[in-house]
Amino acid sequence: MVFSSLLFLFRFLPIVFLIYYLVPAKLKNTVLFLASLFFYTWGEPKFFPVMLISIGVNYVAGLLMEKYDQKEGIRRACFWFSFAVTLGFLLFFKYTNFFLSNLNAAFGLSLPLLPASEFHLPLGISFYTFQILAYTIDVYRRKIKVEHNLIDFGAFVVLFPQLIAGPIVLYPDISRELKNRKITLAQVDEGVGLFIMGLASKILLADTIGSLWTEVQTLGFSNVSTALAWLGVLAYSFQLYFDFSGYSLMAIGLGRMLGFYFPQNFNYPYISKSITEFWRRWHITLSSWFREYVYIPLGGNRVKKSRQFFNIFVVWFLTGFWHGANWNFILWGLYFFVLLMIEKTFLLKHLQKSRVLSHLYLIFFVMISWAIFAVSDLSMLGELFARMFSLAGGTDWLYYLRDYAGVLVLSVLASTPFFKILADTWGKNRIVRTVFLSALLMVCIAFMVDSTYSPFLYFNF
Repeated sequence: MVFSSLLFLFRFLPIVFLIYYLVPAKLKNTVLFLASLFFYTWGEPKFFPVMLISIGVNYVAGLLMEKYDQKEGIRRACFWFSFAVTLGFLLFFKYTNFFLSNLNAAFGLSLPLLPASEFHLPLGISFYTFQILAYTIDVYRRKIKVEHNLIDFGAFVVLFPQLIAGPIVLYPDISRELKNRKITLAQVDEGVGLFIMGLASKILLADTIGSLWTEVQTLGFSNVSTALAWLGVLAYSFQLYFDFSGYSLMAIGLGRMLGFYFPQNFNYPYISKSITEFWRRWHITLSSWFREYVYIPLGGNRVKKSRQFFNIFVVWFLTGFWHGANWNFILWGLYFFVLLMIEKTFLLKHLQKSRVLSHLYLIFFVMISWAIFAVSDLSMLGELFARMFSLAGGTDWLYYLRDYAGVLVLSVLASTPFFKILADTWGKNRIVRTVFLSALLMVCIAFMVDSTYSPFLYFNF
């Protein structure tokens, strides 16, 4: 079940919110927990036990670490057991076939792969695994108090607005709201607005501009002009951004309607003037997770330069590998490691001298990164790069530019604070805001009725 579906909008959401608002405060987490489990099992019934085991193991581990607070050996054993089980599920489902296929290729073996029909990637496992791990790590570090209420802990893990594709919500972010939250009409109104804007980002921008990238792929990279190849990569850059940021915005809006304040996940990354700044604005909760639970434990920047570079290498290798079990994702992560090291070593101070040149630099190298990210077949990726840098002529791009000019212009504007400035100016008028959001929702629904199934890109990761 996806947010941008009629089933979610007109069946699941009204029923859940009606029950949620009507029940007393002490039952709201129970409703939320059960509704979230239903939401998850609707799309992944076979992996329901995996979710329950992850919740149960980490809940019990937290209680045992608290009970044996003065016995470090028992605490450590509880922590590592829960860590191994939780991370083990992610490694098994996401990476087993990757390792087996690479062993077969490297050593001429014939190890059988897991059948994809039975062992595909469970929805949201990359995201909820990181949330659970963060909780257990923080309990082990004694940074947070143990959650004693199983329903509250389960609601934290499977909270349906951000369960499938983030943002990654840490326990301290919502621990107070899990116990005591107020839901006001102003919160609900704000949440509805955020949800509709996120839905529009997904339906009207991501899905529409994504059709251009699909058409370029269908034509074949070796059959398009250099200009069309770049236009296709530009389309994918916008598609990925509005798809993922749209989902995050919808999740934040739904959370607000439920009384939760989820952390921001995107902050106009395409207006950045360096790769360093870009990663402070793109998928903020993932960057924060790796900084807190990988980079700092490795020593962070409190070590000598060579060790710091190694720490950053590990973070970016894992960041790439987290996104998918393919070599292109590892290359993508290491690509950003190299760029960040170049900036850290000498380039960053030069980028600050020119806003225009630094922004062009950012857009060029980010588009290259999305080409690596989008094409998992390395031979096809080679074809794409060959076409992008071969200066192959042709007028095919004019045809596609004509068809997609409108959505390209909208995408450029929407990737900047342009519409936010308009909203801050005109959106203060309640009538204008209501009419605009209502019209936007109606247009989104019309597109949803007329379109084919279009899942979120980050469901794959």
